Amino acid sequence: MMIGEITVKLIVGFLGLWVMTRWLGKKEISQLTPFDFISSIMLSELVGNTIYDEEASVVKLLYALLLWALLSYLFEKVTQHFRRLRKVMDGRPGVLIRGGKADLKEMRRNSVDFDQLRMLLRQQNIFYIGEVEYALFEANGTLSVMKKSESETVTRGDLKLPEQPPALSYNLIEDGEIIEENLKLIGKNKAWLMNELQEKGYADLKNIAYAEWQKSEGLYILEHKEDSGWEPKEDL
Repeated sequence: MMIGEITVKLIVGFLGLWVMTRWLGKKEISQLTPFDFISSIMLSELVGNTIYDEEASVVKLLYALLLWALLSYLFEKVTQHFRRLRKVMDGRPGVLIRGGKADLKEMRRNSVDFDQLRMLLRQQNIFYIGEVEYALFEANGTLSVMKKSESETVTRGDLKLPEQPPALSYNLIEDGEIIEENLKLIGKNKAWLMNELQEKGYADLKNIAYAEWQKSEGLYILEHKEDSGWEPKEDL
């Protein structure tokens, strides 16, 4: 196989992967979900095998990269609009510690033992599991932690403030769609949510991009961003 042909394929493969990463977004390199992991393996095999295959031309390499990028893009768009499919493909977070108590069933479901849990906590600079009120094992394998109020960096005890129990927030609306299972988790119903929205001046769900509820803060609403026609001239 000619050195020149290998060089051309390497350059085309490098540029193609770079364009794909920019097109598909930062998620491809910052959040490794199960689909992203499979995608990375497939891309490495695709480019690697094509480069050293004498029968595979540069045109075939470009076609393969373009087809894979198109499939990945379509998959992302489908999972954005069908939330249930997103859970199946990307997984869902598991609450390993809830209210200061370990959820053994959830730990077994995620194949996490206490040694692994303690390691993940140490990566969050938490060396005492008693400081943790909630620990969520994310779909990409990272751990998100909410400390108990008395274990905060500046503790409420130091300031002689009354104890305020931490509480999780729940997304109730996503892109104009009510998430009814989360309403059930907080002991509310659709009628209660619509009444809350009306009190805040929202009569149409289509105007709401995201809404979450927390016991201490109530309902927080993010509206859809309106296109102002202005674009920044410099990167922020």
